[in-house]
Amino acid sequence: MKIETVAQPVLSARQWKSGIAAWLGWFFDGLDMHLYTLVAATFVAELIHVANKSDPLVKQYSSWIQASFLVGWALGGGVFGWIGDRMGRSRALSLTILTYAVFTGLSFFAHTWWQLLIFRFVAALGIGGEWAVGASLLSETWPKTWRPWIAAVLQTGVNVGILFACWFIYTFPDLPPRYVFLVGVLPAFIVFWIRRNVPEPEEWTEANKAATIKPGVRDLFKGEIRGTTILTVIVCSLTLTGWWAFMFWHPQHLQSLPEVANWSDAEKRQLVSKAFSLVVGISIGGNYFASWMAKIFGYRRAIFWGCLAFVAAFVATFGVQRGPDSLLHWLPVIGFCSGIFGLFTMYLPPLFPTLLRTTGAGFCYNIGRIVAAIGTIVFALYLKHVDFRNALLCIGALFALAAVFALFLPDLKKGE
Repeated sequence: MKIETVAQPVLSARQWKSGIAAWLGWFFDGLDMHLYTLVAATFVAELIHVANKSDPLVKQYSSWIQASFLVGWALGGGVFGWIGDRMGRSRALSLTILTYAVFTGLSFFAHTWWQLLIFRFVAALGIGGEWAVGASLLSETWPKTWRPWIAAVLQTGVNVGILFACWFIYTFPDLPPRYVFLVGVLPAFIVFWIRRNVPEPEEWTEANKAATIKPGVRDLFKGEIRGTTILTVIVCSLTLTGWWAFMFWHPQHLQSLPEVANWSDAEKRQLVSKAFSLVVGISIGGNYFASWMAKIFGYRRAIFWGCLAFVAAFVATFGVQRGPDSLLHWLPVIGFCSGIFGLFTMYLPPLFPTLLRTTGAGFCYNIGRIVAAIGTIVFALYLKHVDFRNALLCIGALFALAAVFALFLPDLKKGE
């Protein structure tokens, strides 16, 4: 297939500033969202006063906390998406970052599991909102021809943030788990820069002035938009449930292997950090590969093939019993497939009208978190009957189903 070469426009100072602001928001998203995942078993065991991290209560409460985080993420996408369509992208972006920075830091002060649940829930409101607002900000300020590559760059921001969290845990394995949450306060300091340097997009400003009646969430289920809303919600729900079940439970699988049973807690945390680093590090390459696929075949086909790649990766990784060394080689294969999540960043916003853009993108993408939250709890119940490996293997079926629905997603116009 012949690829047309198009001269790329020169970026303005305003576009660079909006890009930097969004990338930093994504970076700290990745950092704050995975600090808990890396220390979940240890911290929850401390909060409920049990010595054994494999205690069923640790699995139960840690899954509830993670579920609350995913629900908060979903609600945040809708709430801050609505705020972004009303108040503006730059203002809403500042609010989202401040929210997740403050409440991630407050997790340091949790002394019961339910306190941690509340702090993680509110922090997730900001993280979910930042995705919707940041995606719309860039879709309205950067050239359309850049969108697939912007998606890869933004998703890389998340990956780098996760890598930073992994590096911190790996470098300080003996640090009490509650102290890692203090790192999550750092994003608060970029809010001042955003408010001073990132103006509202002209497209939003003009549409806001011209509008007499502003659309709301109900409008996502009216007219031609309804079909798009339903399909994107289904695809996002299935893929996000599979990804979050994998990201939350594969560290537990690693720590439950017979080969590492006699390892110290610090050694186990280093193993988990190493695995996370490999998964997330190679996913950066996956971001650009997925963007290349979208550039050639379009977003819909790229998402379809990405879902099928996930299925193959789960079968290859968990289809047989593997030790820690073997898993460290195969887990990154799943990480490479996660590049499709970056595509949603630039694919979803243009599907909706300007004043429904952050609401639509935030709702459709982040509502999948609620399904993922339910999936996390169901997964914990399922683990009572099967081991981690077989349960993780079953996750591949979610991506197979997502691939079917992805075939019916709308295609954007050429150049978008």
